[in-house]
Amino acid sequence: MNKIRILIVEDENLVARDIANMALTQGYDVCGLASDGDQALEMAAELEPDIILMDVIIKGSIDGISVAKKIWDTYRIPIIYVTSYADEQTLKRAKITEAFGYILKPFDERELRIAIEMAYFKSRMETKLREREEWLSALLKSIGEGVIATDKSGAITFMNPLAERLTGWRQEEALQQPLREVYRAVVSSDGTEPDIILWAKNGKKYSIEETRMPLSDGHNHSSGHVLIFRDISARKSAERELQESWEKLHQALEGTIQAMALTIEIRDPYTAGHQRRVSKLSCAIAQELGMSEFQIEGLRVAGDIHDIGKIYVPAEILSNPGQITAIEYGIIKTHPQVGYDILKTIKFPWPVAQIVLQHHERLDGSGYPLGLTGDLILKEARILTVADIVEAMSSHRPYRPARGIEMALAEVTQNKGRFYDPDAVDACVRLFRESRFRFVEESRP
Repeated sequence: MNKIRILIVEDENLVARDIANMALTQGYDVCGLASDGDQALEMAAELEPDIILMDVIIKGSIDGISVAKKIWDTYRIPIIYVTSYADEQTLKRAKITEAFGYILKPFDERELRIAIEMAYFKSRMETKLREREEWLSALLKSIGEGVIATDKSGAITFMNPLAERLTGWRQEEALQQPLREVYRAVVSSDGTEPDIILWAKNGKKYSIEETRMPLSDGHNHSSGHVLIFRDISARKSAERELQESWEKLHQALEGTIQAMALTIEIRDPYTAGHQRRVSKLSCAIAQELGMSEFQIEGLRVAGDIHDIGKIYVPAEILSNPGQITAIEYGIIKTHPQVGYDILKTIKFPWPVAQIVLQHHERLDGSGYPLGLTGDLILKEARILTVADIVEAMSSHRPYRPARGIEMALAEVTQNKGRFYDPDAVDACVRLFRESRFRFVEESRP
């Protein structure tokens, strides 16, 4: 297996060497060190590294964020920011560049490795998904559909290449011909479902499926029709291939989710299993509320990785058994935004990134990071909030013992409608009171 190739952009030589030594110790290939933006751009083009570790503040005419944007826009090389600056304005600018990770100085080898592996894995998955989408697009274009357009009198005005092939008519011959002369289709039945048979000019026959749509001139007056037709056997073959492709993509996506969940649990062993338990309770609440299977599946995915943004939080803060400082709490509060930044580029079929971003919002606007209120918070996020509170309070944490399920249910009930969604709270309480749900300790396989 080839080593991950890393370019380090850092204007302080000693710091750059220290990061390089860390990376080399972890088994990565440090292919270059750049000390300013211009050099970084040149080396990115020349070396084509797999990952770039970019200091936010570097000397020269352009800073690290501007350099990162140019590199990403031009070469699509994943960027991990290495910085001592975590102020809101810096993070806001960094978000625009679609960073693949953040490491807050000072950091240790384990944090560096986690950030690199996560960024590399995410980058590979995005590439595979993009390639698969391109492949599917090419497949659909190669299958294609025949298209014929007519004017309001029924005379042909357009034929696409596939329509030419299926009918046996060239567009030049067919233009201004009546549709019935070119598109000779009859309905046949073998005693089961009716079948439309297209007789081509050259004598070939095709079993097709067709759709006819009227064209309007913009004043509710007909200006003709569009006829779309397709070979049924080709469509069925394509559907099978598409289904197999989507199953593979789903498996790949599930692997990405589990890798993300495991990453944060490795960094924060005190809350190992927290994400899974929150996910299961969230799904149970959603099912109790009658949400669709599709919505529940999206909620499960979001619940499994809702704390992924904690990879940005130093491990010593996460495991601190004592009182944390205001600055440390401020860093912790960034984890929904960081989680959103990590997840937003993954093309989930559900609003996973938004759910993760909003899972610490409160109905009255007192939550974070956006201070959203009421229905501005996604329903899935409101459910996840209730499940997160109940699980967290009923479980042990390094800074306090478990408070138990009764105290947790009392908290959400007391603040129902103020902080927490009333429907989600009622459904959660019913599940526990009627013994239809309980937290189960699990070990990840």
